Amino acid sequence: MAFYMIYGADITMTKLIAFNKPYDVLTQFNDNNGRKTLKDYIDIPEVYPAGRLDRDSEGLLLLTDDGRLQHHISDPRHKLTKTYWVQVENIPDAAAIEQLQRGVLLNDGLTKPANARLIDPPEVWERHPPVRFRQSIPTQWLELQISEGKNRQVRRMTAAVGHPTLRLIRAAIGPWQINDLLPGQWCEVNFQTMIKYADDLDSKNHRSRRNRTRPAISDGRGNDRQRTQTQPASRPSRRRRKPD
Repeated sequence: MAFYMIYGADITMTKLIAFNKPYDVLTQFNDNNGRKTLKDYIDIPEVYPAGRLDRDSEGLLLLTDDGRLQHHISDPRHKLTKTYWVQVENIPDAAAIEQLQRGVLLNDGLTKPANARLIDPPEVWERHPPVRFRQSIPTQWLELQISEGKNRQVRRMTAAVGHPTLRLIRAAIGPWQINDLLPGQWCEVNFQTMIKYADDLDSKNHRSRRNRTRPAISDGRGNDRQRTQTQPASRPSRRRRKPD
């Protein structure tokens, strides 16, 4: 793969947009029910969201005009880490954090291990409408990093460990961060960041190919060994039979 290519897509001609999706905005350009959509904020033709962000969630959404890059960013099989800042009810103890880290059993299966930790309240914008708090119950912010794409996964994970989500902000997707974008603002991603992403992806794929284990070959006696390029499978020696 060339330095400027991602799965055959020439990123020198690709648009990649970082958008801070406000609360109560749909991750689509049209809606028959009159709700707010991306069309109310982004007027760039032929760009489409790479992945989804729920209507009641906020933060980073990437859009691109390249279908292959869109697929690579959004497809969970590529394990692109997504970072979330999550405000939850009550203060999770060490057992709850460990459960998030090891995996949470949801109704559609066990989540993969995640990075989870308590954080100080991030310096973020006020939400409109504001979050409804219960005065008698404290809240806590978490940073949660996952690489899956289950429906409403973060909210279900925190609820499963006893801490319902009050506010959810996506802060990063892989190497791309929300930085100082305010709700409703967007910017074109720096081209050098895209080059670095392509280079890192190439290095990762190269290591994966280099470390791939060759299939084992049976020697006919119940033992397996690895075939290598420099050591072909040997044949048993033949004995020359003496004439009678």
